[in-house]
Amino acid sequence: MIDQFTPLIEINAAQLHYRVGGAMSALRGNPPVVKAVDGVSIVIRRGESVGLLGESGCGKTSMGRLLLKLEDVTGGDILFDGQSLSTLKGADLKRYRSRAQFIFQNPFDAVNPRFTIRQTLSEPLENAGIPPSQRQDKIIAALELVRLSEPLQYLDRYPHQLSGGQLQRVVMARALILQPEFVVADEPVSMLDVSVRAGVLNVFRDVRDRLGLTAIYISHDLALVRYVCERTIVMYLGKVMEDGPTEDIVHEPLHPYAKALVAAVPVPHPDQSHDPLPIGRGAPDPRNPPSGCVFRDRCPYAFDRCAVEIPQLQQAGTRKVACHLFDEAN
Repeated sequence: MIDQFTPLIEINAAQLHYRVGGAMSALRGNPPVVKAVDGVSIVIRRGESVGLLGESGCGKTSMGRLLLKLEDVTGGDILFDGQSLSTLKGADLKRYRSRAQFIFQNPFDAVNPRFTIRQTLSEPLENAGIPPSQRQDKIIAALELVRLSEPLQYLDRYPHQLSGGQLQRVVMARALILQPEFVVADEPVSMLDVSVRAGVLNVFRDVRDRLGLTAIYISHDLALVRYVCERTIVMYLGKVMEDGPTEDIVHEPLHPYAKALVAAVPVPHPDQSHDPLPIGRGAPDPRNPPSGCVFRDRCPYAFDRCAVEIPQLQQAGTRKVACHLFDEAN
């Protein structure tokens, strides 16, 4: 029997660097590089639900793409169940595709508008070699799993005939139909009306718990991450700033950037005021990030060391934090 605390995913100094600037920059020999993921090391246990949190451009979606081998690492390595993703090819890669699935952000872009729901859900079964005689039962079971009642009524409909919430459940059903072990959900409710978000999130939580899935939930919204994830990893410009239990980060964030994200969460009462965000200016150009700590030019606590030395993740109670303030305190 496999221990639930056994690591399923081990990310070891993973990098995803893009060269940008076009052909002329390449000819000049010094094309700028965007470090979408830069030296990230994380261990994710079986059955764990982890939120990747940060602003747009922080590297969270790029991290998700690396985990699903939609992109290849340009440095470091990622192990899934002890096997390097870099070595997966042919039949091994095909098996991995059934074990790890993606729930897309925009359900209307995630499906072929010319396919019926039956065709949409049949496609992964066909790719996996499931006989046609067995497909409808699996399709119905998947739709019932995501709480689409009377699933037969949806099979011959087209995507435009469903609401956003219904279609996102179909996208979830497609991701789950092969019974994966690992799911990456990239802001799956950001394109939905507020009135239907809670229902989709409840389905996500329920399915995750019932199937014992290991899940990565990508979002810029701390309130949503708090609702579905027991652990949160805060990223900024390709690096991990803070990693720990979600409730601890919500109630007492340690990294200045995590503090800013917590302060940005809307409060429910109009007469309840927020403390001002403890950061300044916008995010820097990712092609030319600051030296040392990538957050230093927005950090109100930055000092000389921050400009010359990259902070490493270090243990701080229940969490890990990449900040020189904790070196100085210790």
